[in-house]
Amino acid sequence: MLKIPILRWGQPYESLDTDKVIHFNTGEVLAQVSQAIPGMLAKDMKKAQRAREVLREIPCGELVQMMKKAADLYRDGNLPMGDGEQSPDDFARQQSASTGLPEHMCKANMSKNHFVLSNMERILDCLTRGLDAEILTRGYGMESRGVVVSYQAQSPVLGLVLPSNSPGVHTLWLPVIPMQIGLVLKPGPQEPWTPYRMAAAFFQADVPKEAISIYPGAGEMGAEVVNRCRRVKIFGSTETVKRYEGNPCVQVHGPGFSKILLGDDVVDEWEKYIDLMVDSVYLNSGRGCINCSGVWASRHTKEIAEALAQRLGPIEVKPPEDPKAELAAFTVPGQAQAIHASILEKIKEDGVTDVTSPKYGARLVEKERCAYLRPWVIHGDAPERKIAQTEYMFPYVTVIQCHQNEMIEKMGQTLVCSAITNDKIWERQLMDATNIDRLNIGPMPTIALNWLQPHEGNIVDFLFRSRAFQTPPERIAAH
Repeated sequence: MLKIPILRWGQPYESLDTDKVIHFNTGEVLAQVSQAIPGMLAKDMKKAQRAREVLREIPCGELVQMMKKAADLYRDGNLPMGDGEQSPDDFARQQSASTGLPEHMCKANMSKNHFVLSNMERILDCLTRGLDAEILTRGYGMESRGVVVSYQAQSPVLGLVLPSNSPGVHTLWLPVIPMQIGLVLKPGPQEPWTPYRMAAAFFQADVPKEAISIYPGAGEMGAEVVNRCRRVKIFGSTETVKRYEGNPCVQVHGPGFSKILLGDDVVDEWEKYIDLMVDSVYLNSGRGCINCSGVWASRHTKEIAEALAQRLGPIEVKPPEDPKAELAAFTVPGQAQAIHASILEKIKEDGVTDVTSPKYGARLVEKERCAYLRPWVIHGDAPERKIAQTEYMFPYVTVIQCHQNEMIEKMGQTLVCSAITNDKIWERQLMDATNIDRLNIGPMPTIALNWLQPHEGNIVDFLFRSRAFQTPPERIAAH
């Protein structure tokens, strides 16, 4: 059993109050994690400015090179983990054992993080729209087009309240350190592994320890991070999104409600896009906000639902160490059962049809210490059906019949929309739709990520404010 301390600006701190990270299948205690309290963060935030100062002493270009070194250490190295050491295989096993995600998916997420760190120079160039990184350090400078620009950091650190159920989200905060902004991380209770392993890799790559803090703890620690940090990313439910709506200091990553829309000009050839739909729904066990939870079309929806059920319905539960495992376990007691009951209640509505069961067997699989939900496909005959606005953390999809000219308005907020169409007029309407975040035009799965484009808002725009700035020309020339 590992003992994992709090990390206070790089310094380990053991608390008398601890929480256990437990293997979801065996009950084995994997780690004992020290728990932070709100007063600790209130005290430590007095040193937050120092995190930015130590990073600004290092040119952005050097920090980018440190990210590249950290990439290999994170993916391939044996790194400190609490009072022990962790190999890459240990990491995948431990993350799988506490989150329920199959081991091969944990390793795939390691590769994603490695890619982002290894390509940080290109990613920052795209996120800053080609801005000279030294302008972020200095606060002002001359662009190549001869215009003076100024960017002001809105916080010396970025606070993050991280989830337990989706390890893939860590790619979103990796560009922060090379932009010379410190990190205050509150890990999910079942997933301390990525923040601590990433911090260890950063430190071995010579990132200053004073730039990173990690505060494991209960819900009040998440609330304290939001209260104390001037810029915060938080991951949560629809209720969490509503709670912080309109707060410019908090960027909330909630449910995606990502969708595939089939235009009237292509819907008669829907069979061509079944593979794309299947991948969008179930890859990474359907846990991501970019996984598709709704397929909308004006006709052939029953046939589409049947075809999806035929592909997804037979998928069985396999042990997490099986390289062919496609489903993640629900490790929180009662969570899978509650979701199962909620869906069974919703499919009682007129116009809603369960296309998956009983034909392909029961959806809920209960084990001694955990439970699974097998893929579920549901058909709705109109967008007004309550089932049309649902999303869950497993391969779950509704197929909704809706006229093309009503789709944009009735589908609601959508993180990723893959609109398969050649209709130029509709394409323009989709481009103008403010309820769509990431837009794919053409046959692209919702899970297709381009790391050179922003995800749910540009982190540069969130951390830095563009402002008017004037100074005599000779001062600009001096730099």
